[in-house]
Amino acid sequence: MMQTDVRRVVDAVPLPALVIRADERVAAANAEALALLGPELEGRHFITALRQPVLLDAVEGTFRDAEPRMTRFLARDERQDTTFDVSCRTLPLDGAPGVMLTFQDITHLEQAGQMRRDFVANVSHELRTPLTALLGFIETLKGPARDDAGARDRFLDIMEAEAGRMERLVGDLLSLSRVEAEERVRPTDPVDLPGVVRSALNRLAPLAEEAEVALDLDLAQDQLEVSGDEDQLRQVVVNLVENAVKYSGSGSEVRVGLSAPAYQPRLRGQGVVLSISDTGPGIEPIHIPRLTERFYRIDNHRSREMGGTGLGLAIVKHIVNRHRGRLRIDSAPGKGTTFRVILPIRA
Repeated sequence: MMQTDVRRVVDAVPLPALVIRADERVAAANAEALALLGPELEGRHFITALRQPVLLDAVEGTFRDAEPRMTRFLARDERQDTTFDVSCRTLPLDGAPGVMLTFQDITHLEQAGQMRRDFVANVSHELRTPLTALLGFIETLKGPARDDAGARDRFLDIMEAEAGRMERLVGDLLSLSRVEAEERVRPTDPVDLPGVVRSALNRLAPLAEEAEVALDLDLAQDQLEVSGDEDQLRQVVVNLVENAVKYSGSGSEVRVGLSAPAYQPRLRGQGVVLSISDTGPGIEPIHIPRLTERFYRIDNHRSREMGGTGLGLAIVKHIVNRHRGRLRIDSAPGKGTTFRVILPIRA
């Protein structure tokens, strides 16, 4: 293959690609390769252009035996580390063997794999703690506390709480799995949003009374239809109001509001805003971007004491995304917290 033909081939490849001649110099590189590896690649020795040992070994091996090879190349853009699968293949050039390299960006696959590993590790950790407690109490009840009625009752109460914690975690995991599976399927059923909000608050009224937190409801209108999944929208209200009640503290107030339909810039169309505000201690700004991550907690100990699983806000985020809505969080230390769910109205 002639030099001009190689250049045309490389330019036609939709991935970063370059060709190395038999004299180990770069013969041609497309624009994507120049953006990845730097300008003025052509004519340079491939060692100075590529630099990473595993990639250099692959190129040298392909030159040696003409066998195709796959390896990895690590780079970094302005925002993150990136990972590429690199394919090394022989390519005749001016009558001599050359090597063609193509770089495929697999960063998203690496990130997905890391997320799965982190998720499994977090679930294992969350389940191990109550399971360890249960096994310890069972061993004690079968041994030293066998005939101690007071200890038995106390341990059974703790075991019940730990089993309940595992049950909530499994329930939230199932909810999260269902929501993620359905996230790309937009719900179309008509839902009376004010009715959903009222039913959720009725369910949480005993919790608020026990926590000595005042619930205040402000609906702009009594009837308003949105396209959605009624159970999931109720879950959004329950999760957000329950969090506000639990973490705002005794003597605080939780206000739930639903606006009238209006143009929403974030939706670029008509929508309503469901807001849940509390007068609690507020949240440091550093935590706000991560609140909807799975298992992210501001205070691990307090969250577990309150029975939280660390999945509630992740579930809320996925439900809102499924409804093509937006979730906004505003908070500052000492000034309370406001969650706003912006939903498109039913056409």
